[in-house]
Amino acid sequence: MFKSILAAGAACCILMSASAQAADAPAAKANLAIYGQLPNIEEVEISPDGSKLALIVTTGEQRFLMIRQVGGGVLGGINAGATKLRGVTWVGEDHLLLITSQTSDVIGLSGPAREYYMASTFNWKTKKQTLLLRSQESAMNVVIGAPMVRSINNEPVVFLEGVHFIANQGVDMLYRVNLRSNTTRMMDYGVRLDTDGWLVDVKGDPVATTLYDTKRGQWSLRMKLDGGWKTVDEADTPMGSYGMAGFGRDGKSVLVWRTDDKNKSFLREYAGDKHTDLPNDLDLSGLIHDPATLALLGGVTLKGDDLTYTFFDEASQKAWNAVVKAFKGDRVHLSSWSNDRKRVVVLVDSPESGQAYALVDLTTKQASWLGDVYEGVTPEAVSPVRSIKYKAADGLEITGYLTLPKGRDPKNLPLIVLPHGGPEGRDEPGFDWWSQAMASRGYAVLQPNFRGSEGFGWDFVKAGFGEWGKKMQTDLSDGVRDLAKQGIVDPKRVCIVGASYGGYAALAGATLDRGVYRCAVSVAGPSDLKKMMLTTRAEANGGASASQRYWLRFLGADGIKDPDLATISPAKLADKVEAPILLIHGKDDTVVRYDQSQAMANALKKAGKPVNFITLDGEDHWLSRGATRLKMLSETVAFVEKHNPPD
Repeated sequence: MFKSILAAGAACCILMSASAQAADAPAAKANLAIYGQLPNIEEVEISPDGSKLALIVTTGEQRFLMIRQVGGGVLGGINAGATKLRGVTWVGEDHLLLITSQTSDVIGLSGPAREYYMASTFNWKTKKQTLLLRSQESAMNVVIGAPMVRSINNEPVVFLEGVHFIANQGVDMLYRVNLRSNTTRMMDYGVRLDTDGWLVDVKGDPVATTLYDTKRGQWSLRMKLDGGWKTVDEADTPMGSYGMAGFGRDGKSVLVWRTDDKNKSFLREYAGDKHTDLPNDLDLSGLIHDPATLALLGGVTLKGDDLTYTFFDEASQKAWNAVVKAFKGDRVHLSSWSNDRKRVVVLVDSPESGQAYALVDLTTKQASWLGDVYEGVTPEAVSPVRSIKYKAADGLEITGYLTLPKGRDPKNLPLIVLPHGGPEGRDEPGFDWWSQAMASRGYAVLQPNFRGSEGFGWDFVKAGFGEWGKKMQTDLSDGVRDLAKQGIVDPKRVCIVGASYGGYAALAGATLDRGVYRCAVSVAGPSDLKKMMLTTRAEANGGASASQRYWLRFLGADGIKDPDLATISPAKLADKVEAPILLIHGKDDTVVRYDQSQAMANALKKAGKPVNFITLDGEDHWLSRGATRLKMLSETVAFVEKHNPPD
């Protein structure tokens, strides 16, 4: 079964066996550009009938949308240039929906610059691209939330949420756009901007909407019953809206992720004003819906290091198991599939050769490679990754991943600690471009899932509350001490590098947990926590917000004026710094504002401490541009090699 994939896998094994004979010799250092460049393929979507593929591909700084015939040649496409192309979705067989974003201020709106998302369509047959919502009077040319794609009487239709102004007051408006006739009409509108989501059924009728009162921290669900809107449920959710999770098992009921009194997540299925809670043992973090009927088919979850797909019906589960079996030893992610679910695009993550996209045909039982995610990443350029566990000082078990430099004896190695962002995120097994780049320079790389990380149960998340800069920080250095005790790393040759919250952790390593790290690199890391909270308040137009409440819970502070914020703010502790620091920040960052790194740089200069500050012009929080992403990586490696030489 899947002979083409099995043959490729056998060839891979032969190559690895040959290279293993030279494992005693250190691997030659690969070009940093193969890791720091934008992914060669960012997304692959298969058309509803399974005959065509839409790919977002890159060349240097340029992004392209390419349309290919399955098993054939290129049908067309567009050059998106340096535009931040965030996603592509088929709408029927001729049209594609494109989502782009840009950082900007909007005249008439208060608050700092934001990242705004726009929608356009591309007809690959006529080569025409059309910006949606552009012709609507009193409407912003931006979209809110994920567009909903439907085929209604064989007509390609997109439903979008946008901001419409009525008497200078913005309301969340639902728009219906017929792509074939190029007509747009308003469907329904919410209650000011408290409306935070809509759900449209397969026939094109709005059936549910949610509202969130950010100041009161209250969520409510409204459904269309007997021709009118009725509130069917509400809850106090101070940390953010429940929102909606799509349609239920029959394609008509509405799903919502709820939490019980122990904060364990579960799915509630609403059929009119009645509801049913799905079984507690249904442990799913991502849901999978039928592309044609919208019905819930199952879901996916990451339990520890195991990626598991669960389908409700036996035939679907059997088909997926056959797909996974074709890529033995690799992690397989569902990317997209045809409406009949006979052709499946998967992202295959190989521990030996990195990531690549493949197309599986369940009818012919054949599979074919579509292309590598990172062009130039060969098996020789991929360092081995192992799962690790260790105990924090208070006995809490911490898990994570250790990347070891290929071809080097894992003894007395220089180490880079690379904490993830969030902080309620997590690192996952599989290819990670940043850790692989550092390992290619001869460093071991530790990625700990410190307390507060998601994916390990609510108690583990809750263990991080109030521990920002405290136990969340020492969880990292406890990992250093464990590796040093095993003899894997040299405790005198350790640096800490991170982005976003990981950038904060890098600065905290130089100010709050001193004596562990020889240098620190912060990419877009917060440094002045009171200033960060004031920015969050400004974005909420001066009032309290769910975002602000969320951060304060992790910070362990009673409010913006809490003096404890200064005790865990690196910018307020610059005089304690003993290690050289590199700051890197995108000028267009709307998540952690550029002035956070400015504040840290100014504080370090005032204290007479060494600091390098690199500005990434035109870059956002996610390193979306090729040149600046590579610049970040190159500057980081050069700095670390200077202050913590790998040899």
